Amino acid sequence: MNLLLRASSYVFHPLLMPLLGTLLYFGMTPRYVEWEVVQAKAFAVAIITIFIPIVSFFLLKNMGVVDSIHLRMAKERKVPLMIQCLLLLLIIKLVFDPYETPELNYFFVGILFSAMTALVMVFFSIKVSLHQMGIAGITMFLIALSIHFKINMLLWIALFFLLNGLVATARLHAGAHTYQELSVGFCIGLLPQLILLNFWL
Repeated sequence: MNLLLRASSYVFHPLLMPLLGTLLYFGMTPRYVEWEVVQAKAFAVAIITIFIPIVSFFLLKNMGVVDSIHLRMAKERKVPLMIQCLLLLLIIKLVFDPYETPELNYFFVGILFSAMTALVMVFFSIKVSLHQMGIAGITMFLIALSIHFKINMLLWIALFFLLNGLVATARLHAGAHTYQELSVGFCIGLLPQLILLNFWL
């Protein structure tokens, strides 16, 4: 059980959630999309949201801006979240066209609003669970895709709600967050996705 909880914190790391959302979309969409396009888009998302943040982390650690990859202190999150917001803007502007793939475009706009909210809260020394924020956003996006494409994804949705519980349990078990930080993280991950449904659903 210990191993499962520790593994879930890495498997459902917030850096991986944008790529997971992208793959879920391309796996569910009834529209024909060339495999080369899917590969190119997924690769672009992986580079911008995973590899660049990892490289940035090591640079920030060498500069003494952050102490560890867990970003336990609220003040350590300022610069990484600023970088993340800029990278998300890059994806919105360059990777996903709002006319060709409005679902993914607004999905990333939602992630951007979540990241910006987390950043604003950091300035008030409030730390939220970025893990919970990420998995909650994915869950809402999955529900929206199921409705949008009229596909029965009830089992997948149920699985993702269980994963929300698993991630919350893992973060509590690790002593990384309180119940309040997890609850706030869930809300700021889910609500932007829910609000933005008005623009594409």
